[in-house]
Amino acid sequence: MQLHTFDSSAALNQQFAAEISSRLAAAIAEKGEATLVVSGGKTPLPLFKTLSETDLDWSRVTITLADDRWLPETHADSNEGLVKANLLQGKAASARFISLFDSAYPDDAYKGAAVVAARVAELPVFDVLILGMGEDGHTASLFPCSKEIQAGLAADAPVALAVTPATAPYQRLSLSKTRLLNSAVIYLHLVGPKKLTVLEQAMAGQDPLQMPVRAFLQQQQVPVHVMFTAN
Repeated sequence: MQLHTFDSSAALNQQFAAEISSRLAAAIAEKGEATLVVSGGKTPLPLFKTLSETDLDWSRVTITLADDRWLPETHADSNEGLVKANLLQGKAASARFISLFDSAYPDDAYKGAAVVAARVAELPVFDVLILGMGEDGHTASLFPCSKEIQAGLAADAPVALAVTPATAPYQRLSLSKTRLLNSAVIYLHLVGPKKLTVLEQAMAGQDPLQMPVRAFLQQQQVPVHVMFTAN
């Protein structure tokens, strides 16, 4: 794990967007296509805006989410809606998006999970994966408080699974640890001093069931870069 610290969110977002676009461009040059996996929430919104203004052959980029709430994109709390409104705009409007929601089962992520898993299973190795981290040490929707946490972290986990957190609203659809680790590089995007404290706690312990982000920070399979700014 490498920690990269920035003086401001603006500086982080400029450097981060440049690094992401460079990696995606290299993948397009090598394979003819690239895959970007992002996370939702408020933290990445300025990054999304910066990325959307970046020169890149976005028509060759596929974007999906590491997780989402089981909600239609029109819902205010949908990460899909957030990504479409903030990232798939401007120069990035031509990117292809893979949804983690299935409208055939609008009220039951557990019934829809297999449909979503089949979609994600068709994707190649993720060229860039961006994760966030909660103050409880969760990442994606791999929550330590959920009944599904062992299944989500298992080596033989499905590509994607439904999750019901005990401490957060809505059913979720999360990619599993195994599928998320099928990436060329992982970035952990953190803003605020509290997140640095949580990161230190995660690095100090061993049990990923207590803090699932440890499953990514403490593995040797995929390089992890933590992009951090206090403000």
